[in-house]
Amino acid sequence: MDLSDLKTITSRGEDSRHQFKEDIRNGDSLAAEMVAFSNSHGGFIFIGVSNHGELVGLSSSDVDRINQLISNSASQHVKSPITIHTENISVAADRVVIVLTIPEGIDKPYFDNQGVIWLKSGADKRRIHSKEELRRLFQEVDLVHADEVPTRAPIEAIDSKKLQDFLADVYKEELPDSNEERLKLLENMNLSTSSQLNLAGLLLFGKKPQLYKPEFIVKAVTFAGNDIADSYLDSEDFEGSLPSIFQGALSFIMRNLRKIQKKKSVNTTGEPEIPQIVFEELLVNALIHRDYFISAPVRLFIFEDRVEIINPGNLPDHLTIEKIRAGNSIQRNPILASFAAKGLLPYRGLGTGIRRALQDWPQIKFINDQDGCLFTSRVERVKIQNAPITPSSPKNAPINAPITPSSPKNAPINAPITSLQQQILEILKDDPKVSYELLESKLGKERTTIMRNIQKMKDMGILRRSGSNKTGYWEIL
Repeated sequence: MDLSDLKTITSRGEDSRHQFKEDIRNGDSLAAEMVAFSNSHGGFIFIGVSNHGELVGLSSSDVDRINQLISNSASQHVKSPITIHTENISVAADRVVIVLTIPEGIDKPYFDNQGVIWLKSGADKRRIHSKEELRRLFQEVDLVHADEVPTRAPIEAIDSKKLQDFLADVYKEELPDSNEERLKLLENMNLSTSSQLNLAGLLLFGKKPQLYKPEFIVKAVTFAGNDIADSYLDSEDFEGSLPSIFQGALSFIMRNLRKIQKKKSVNTTGEPEIPQIVFEELLVNALIHRDYFISAPVRLFIFEDRVEIINPGNLPDHLTIEKIRAGNSIQRNPILASFAAKGLLPYRGLGTGIRRALQDWPQIKFINDQDGCLFTSRVERVKIQNAPITPSSPKNAPINAPITPSSPKNAPINAPITSLQQQILEILKDDPKVSYELLESKLGKERTTIMRNIQKMKDMGILRRSGSNKTGYWEIL
């Protein structure tokens, strides 16, 4: 680094990787800064630079004193010792700036002399207060994993049939009858600790895992538009073991996708607008690789233009979006991944799931929100264009033209639909602005049933909503 580089960096101000110190006289304070950088992603401390980025520099005597302080702090005021690098840059006659380089530690977590663990937080630092934060730090360096943490669930919480079927299928073994033998078996399979199921055992083979971990579910919602402020058409919470949650969430997605004929007969059901394999891969990744130290559900949002799967926990360690697109992976929950790969879920554990999803549907965007501690898979949906016609259009106008409020009431509806859907369409012909309350009254059905059938007709290209939820109206295509 030369003087020009130094001026460029200091002109930008402090951030999570660069910190300015005009002078240093306290070894414990310096050690805390080193610990924060080592426990995070490393960084630089510029000594002889004011808080405002002014290059005030240090005298030769200051340099000797501070170098000794740096050496003592890095070796004696931290646990474990930190390897650092210093460089002196001349900024004026007899004035230098010390650039102290602190790499990301390979022996995390690091403690200061008082036993405090520090992390970088923007340009400042903060101490770890909660067990959850400490666990996540240990998880990052492969010291502890959420799926091996004990739960309050006794071994009696195991679904014996699920475990028996698994043992017979994978190991050709029988499930022992006595609790003592079962406990020993579960411990050998890394599914229990002491007399309790660990998180992996509970989520994979528990009868009712949410009795002990109610937050570990998938919450799914289908919205009428492209924003969470829009009204919803379908909503469901999926709980149970991970295989049950996976099947429920996958079915929810597939029933809320549009079906495309692709030049097939009009009487066929059509094919999903997005291949099912795409959501199989993304859902498995969400359930296996989410951060179970965060007490929050996986969220599944289906909008008109996209499907979003939102995981608690951003990408771990050095993993980036570019790396996962290339097929790299880190197993955040190795026990879950190991059992899933044995046939409990369509998971191979080879780091190829994301690549397979992208091969079948390249229109996937991944968002790694480090501040919000979230990871989102956003799948773009097929855009369907429908050309509107006016009441004066010719008789042979295309079938996807909407019937506006002035369309004749007895216009035929030529599509494979149910009797309930036919009744809904007849009401919408009479009153394109009819409310859901009135539909409930006329049809004698619950709102969710009506909304689900309306959504199906939208997917079939029979129905479309124009305008806002309050002032818009329905168009029959």
